[in-house]
Amino acid sequence: MTVYMVERNLKGIAMSDLAAAQKAAIGTANSYAAKGTPIRYIRSTFAPEDGRCMCLFEANNAEDVKRLNDEARLPYSRVVEALDLTP
Repeated sequence: MTVYMVERNLKGIAMSDLAAAQKAAIGTANSYAAKGTPIRYIRSTFAPEDGRCMCLFEANNAEDVKRLNDEARLPYSRVVEALDLTP
């Protein structure tokens, strides 16, 4: 599977809302996987100063990642293929 980065602008979001968004991403990804669409939420990085948030998903294609975020009602500016360079 390929890693995709979801870019978001969440300036001014409350930490409780950020936690709820992360929970929605994880839950929706788990639901998709259980129904046969291979997708996995990896992690998110959030910069509170400017509201930038980058979320990583592993999936077969960007369309599945977009559909997941649309269904979970999570805003995003774009979805791009990425390299997860975690050591």
